[in-house]
Formats: sequence, C-alpha cells, structure tokens
Amino acid sequence: MHSKTLALAIAAGLGLTSFAASAAPAQKTTHHKAVAKATVSADEVAQLKTQLAVLQEKVDALQAQSTAQNEAQSQTAQAVQQVQAKQETIAAAPSDALSKRVDALDKLVNDTKVSGKMFFDFSNIDQKNSDTGKTAANGVGLDVKRFYLGIDHKFNDVWSANLTTDFNYVSSDGETNLFVKKAYVQGKFDKAAIFRVGSADMPWIPFVENLYGFRYVENTLTDRLKYGNSADWGLHALGDVGANNMFNYAVSVVNGAGYKNPNRSKGVDVEARVGFVPFDGLTVALGGYSGHRGQETQTAGADHTAQRGDFLIAYVNKQFRVGGEYFTAKNWNNVLTPQADKADGWSVWGSVALTDDLALFARYDEAKLSKDLDHNAKDTYYNVGLQYQVTKGFKLAGVWKHEKGDKSVLTPLPPHVQNVKTNEIGVFGEVAF
Repeated sequence: MHSKTLALAIAAGLGLTSFAASAAPAQKTTHHKAVAKATVSADEVAQLKTQLAVLQEKVDALQAQSTAQNEAQSQTAQAVQQVQAKQETIAAAPSDALSKRVDALDKLVNDTKVSGKMFFDFSNIDQKNSDTGKTAANGVGLDVKRFYLGIDHKFNDVWSANLTTDFNYVSSDGETNLFVKKAYVQGKFDKAAIFRVGSADMPWIPFVENLYGFRYVENTLTDRLKYGNSADWGLHALGDVGANNMFNYAVSVVNGAGYKNPNRSKGVDVEARVGFVPFDGLTVALGGYSGHRGQETQTAGADHTAQRGDFLIAYVNKQFRVGGEYFTAKNWNNVLTPQADKADGWSVWGSVALTDDLALFARYDEAKLSKDLDHNAKDTYYNVGLQYQVTKGFKLAGVWKHEKGDKSVLTPLPPHVQNVKTNEIGVFGEVAF
C-alpha cells in the first residue's frame, strides 16, 4: 500500500517536470498569452512541488512506521519461538526423567531374581528311649523345618551376588531361628571357572541333594548325621569341564564351623569334589574334607584333624532315580579330644514315576558312628512314601519314617546298650518359587 502511494507521487512529480519543459518553447512563439500561461504554470508547479514534499514526508513516515512494525513483529515472533522452545524443554524434562527411571527399574527387575523354598510337615511322632520310655518329642504337630528366601542380582555377564536367608522352626524343641545361609559375590568367567567369595554351597551335600530329589522329606546321609555342612564362609571355586559337561568339580576353602558360625579360626578347612558324567543321567563322584571344623583357635589347639571321604553313584531321568552314597570319617567329633575315632555309613535311595503327578520313593541308611570308642554306636534309618505334584512348585508326600539309634551307656548299671526308636508318619511338603 505504501509502495503504491510512493509510486503515484513520483509519477506526479515526473509529469509536472515534463509539463514545465514543454511550456518553455511555447514562450518563444507567443508573447502575452503565452507569458500568462507560463506564469500560471510555474505557480502550479511550485504548489505541486510543495505537495510532493509533503507527500514524501508522509511516505517516509509511513516507511519508518512500517519498518518499526516489521522489527516489532520479528522480535515478537522470536520471543514466541523462544517461549515455545522453553515450554517444549520443560515438557520433555519430566518425560526424560520418567523414562530414565523406568529404564532403571526395568534393568533392576530383569537383573534381579527373588526365589523361595519352604519345607514343612504335619506329622505324628512316636519316640521311645529303651531306658526311660517315651520322650518329649512325641505328639502331633506342624514343623516348618526350612524356609529359604533368596535374592540373586546380576551386575553384568560376569559378576553377580546372592543373599539367601534361612528360617527354621521345630515345634518339638521350640527352636526358632532366622539367619543368613548364603551371602556371596560371584565371578563367572567361564562355565569351568566360577568363583564365589562369602558363604556359599559346599561341594558335597548340595550336590547329593540335587540328585536325591527328596530333600524336603529328609536330609541326605552326611547332613542328617552332622558329618558335613551344606554351606560355609570362605572362598569357593566350581565349574563344568569338557564336552557335554562330562566332568565337574568344586573346591571350598572355608572357616569350617558352617554357615551359622562365621567365627575366625586359626586355620582353614578344605572340601573338594570331582564328578564324572560318562553319559546323560549317570553321575559318579568322589569327595573329601580335611580341617579342624573351626574349633582350633589361637588359644585352643586341636588334638586331631577331622577328615571325611565321600563316594556317590546315581542315575537320574524323568522316570526314575536310583543312587547310593558312602562316607568314611576320621576324628570328626574328636578334634579337641585326645582319643581318636572313626565312623562310616552308607545310603541307598530310589524313586519311580507312576504317573506325571505321582511318584513312589524309598530310602535306607546305615552308619557306624564310633568304630573305635563305642562299637555299639550306630544309626539305622529308612523311609517310604508317595509323592503328589499338586502344581508346579508345590508337592506333597505321605511318608513313613523309622530311625533307631544305639549307643553304649554306663548308667544305670550294669553297662548296656541304649537305643532310641522313632517312628513318624505324616504329610511332608515343599513349596518353591
């Protein structure tokens, strides 16, 4: 609009100039009349010039106003863009923070696993001492023998950590405990090179439990008779070697008193195992233990070194399990006594799947607990039961157990063999997740 006005003004100015130029030759050919016309024309030219100057000023003012408006509009647009950018940044910030939190939570969930396992029973116990009659263990009751709660966290493909707590309650003796069973950091550099620092599984007992398959019904032989620990504090190495994991091993250098007692001892104990799997399902293993069981300290010396040797053979598939375990021990309970002693024992067990949900199982143990000091000290144990798989992670079993323990006693006179017989019948269960 302002440009058109300026153009009209310029055109008018050019027209007046041309008119003035054409009026000059006319003055030469006519005298009075031409002079009068020329005078009028000059006045008109002056007036038009004055009007043109006024118009030019208005045009300049309009141009200045237009420039100012354009600059204001440009500044306003820039300000709006800046505000919008800030708004987008502010709006995106919570979203980015939330996204980071979600990613961190997702990583924590994916890299951390929570597990649990409970052993319980509801049973009737009938226990008799050959000298005194029925014992305090008699009666009907519910036992929650173990409740493990574990947390596994994976830092990366090599490093991880585990914490497993153990709850124990036995109604017959009123024992209630909550303690740490496993707490270790693991470095897995290869399937053949796994290292753990802390309280972790020992080489023998957990290995046998896995093949036995009925830990919730009863401990394995060396665990039941207290000739070994299932976990202890120290350094642990394990792994599988060879094609199809044909060989396996585990070595633990530990305090020796078990996971319930992390006290420092004067020296360390060593337990080791080597296994051989010639074909799928069959396992043959040898193990051994040597140490002072955490009983030797700087102020209390040890008279003997506790030693134990182990052997196992087992075959396991989906239809049945069959296996046997043998141990021999020297001075296991005589570390701090001058007398030396020996013990040994064996266990055979088996199970067969009758259906997808039902399995029949049985086991027999026999041990001589003091071959040098008390030839009468021995233990006989057996069980038989029927297992029902209620659902994944939950199984129940109807079980009958029998145990007879003998030992020599001096009182009441005359010296004789005392025995304790225990019969237990009930429902045993395992819940695992």
